[in-house]
This record gives sequence, C-alpha cells and structure tokens, in this order.
Amino acid sequence: MAQTNPVLARLTIVVAGILGGGGVMAAAAASHGGDGTNLGPIAMVCLAHGPALLALGLSSLRGRLFDAAAILLGLGTLVFAGDLLARQYLGHAAFPMAAPIGGVGMIGGWLAVIIGGVFSRPVGK
Repeated sequence: MAQTNPVLARLTIVVAGILGGGGVMAAAAASHGGDGTNLGPIAMVCLAHGPALLALGLSSLRGRLFDAAAILLGLGTLVFAGDLLARQYLGHAAFPMAAPIGGVGMIGGWLAVIIGGVFSRPVGK
C-alpha cells in the first residue's frame, strides 16, 4: 500500500480547518444577519465536509483512493460553498455550473471514501 503524499495530507488538514472555520462563520452570519438565504447551506456543507477531510488527512489508511477522496471532497466543497457565497454577496454565480460541478466533486469524493473503505488496508498490514 502506497503512503500518501505528506504535502497532500497537510493540505487536506489545512482545507479541513478552513472549511470548519468558514462553516462556523457562515452559521454565525446566518443567525445574526439579514437575508442569509445561502448561509445556512454553506454552514451545513462546510461543517459536514471539514471533519471528513480532517479524518482523511489524519487517517492511518493511505493510498490513491483516499488521496482522490480528499482532493474531490476539498475542491468540491470549496467550489460549491464558494458559489453559494458568491450568490449570497455578489448576486450571481461564481462561474457557470459551479454548484453542480462542486456537488459532483463532493459525491465523487464520498464514492472514493466508500471504495477505499472496502479495498484499503492500514499501513504496515
């Protein structure tokens, strides 16, 4: 079983922290601000995917599937939440099809987690 790239593991943990903190800020803004139409969904998505990325970054299960899961979940969540944020504060999408592209990335990441959970073994076993 291949070891994960340590740079990717660190980046995964950093993105997890960004998503976690961003999720808390979005939740706070939704509860204290005016029209927070997109802030609740941003908080939910970030607070759901941030801990998943943290687990992937710290996991003893390594390999390409979990690396792919981390990349897909991280980028997918950033694109999806970023698009909702742009819609909230700019009044338009970040770019055409941003939310669906981000959503497909998140779903692909979760599929990679499932496949990795079935076929991966802990390092050293």
